[in-house]
Amino acid sequence: MELSLAIILFLISTGLIAFFGVKLTKTADQLADITGLGEALFGAVIVGGVTSLPGIITSVVAALNGYPELAVSNAIGGIAAQTIFLSVADISYKKKNLEHAAASFPNLMQALLLIGMLALVIIGAAGPDVSVLNIHPFSFILIAVYFLGTRLVSSAKDKPMWKPRMTKATVADIPSEEFKKLSLKSVAFKFVIFALIVGLAGYTIGQSGIVIVDKTHLSEGLVGMLFTAIATSLPELIVSISAVRRGALTLAVSNIIGGNSFDVLFIAFADMAFTGGSILHAITQNQVYLMAMTILMISVLTLGLLHREEEGFGKIGWESITIILIYILGSAFIFL
Repeated sequence: MELSLAIILFLISTGLIAFFGVKLTKTADQLADITGLGEALFGAVIVGGVTSLPGIITSVVAALNGYPELAVSNAIGGIAAQTIFLSVADISYKKKNLEHAAASFPNLMQALLLIGMLALVIIGAAGPDVSVLNIHPFSFILIAVYFLGTRLVSSAKDKPMWKPRMTKATVADIPSEEFKKLSLKSVAFKFVIFALIVGLAGYTIGQSGIVIVDKTHLSEGLVGMLFTAIATSLPELIVSISAVRRGALTLAVSNIIGGNSFDVLFIAFADMAFTGGSILHAITQNQVYLMAMTILMISVLTLGLLHREEEGFGKIGWESITIILIYILGSAFIFL
């Protein structure tokens, strides 16, 4: 493929992801109400997983074609980018600090699960070079931890041992009356169609990203972190901002945090697709640095969710400003 065609396909796919991300938001919010799962759990597991489809496919395609650094950078870079997107959503919410208004125990648990999963990847990368059928044992552990952790979050929703203090600025997750007029079958069908389109766009981004790496001689890590990761993460940005405008604040936050936990599984899936051994041992020092930077960003976010500052400078929480600074300075360090 020529570079010009790859760039055109990359841009078209990015546009498709952005456009259908808006439609995913509406159907996701409706399904959360119809099924009774709630915005936090539905946003973290279902919406987070579906909006992660472009990233999964991009990482798997890159690993399958022998580009392990691109695969891992796309996964971790996406988590960092999506955390920034939550700060953008905070900026778009004019009333109060988003992390205060969308207080949720499941969101806190999802954030801690994400930190633990990222730590597992670093441990696996730093540990002995072992593999079973070219797959690192930690890839299987990551999948198990995700599902066990998600189950724990689900049980916490039903029987919470901790509840946020309700204030005038807190927006509770209360189903709208609109969902009573909707058909589960119709809404679910739309949701699946939108998800398929987003997934196909992710495949195209993965293929065009490989061409960009080859034709421009940019590093796999740089293309993964700054191009494919941001492009494939656009659904999370669109969903979160759209959710904020719809008043579904818990969905906006859980989509990012839950989606990030699911994004760590990109590495496990890419490991299964990579034929050159364990992909965890193809991780470079820059990517370990990127994971540590991402853990720092999530830690700041978790502190913000616990501290619940009602109104910061310009009605933006201190955690949003800190996360943006960490991302800009950290990215500049990697680039230089």
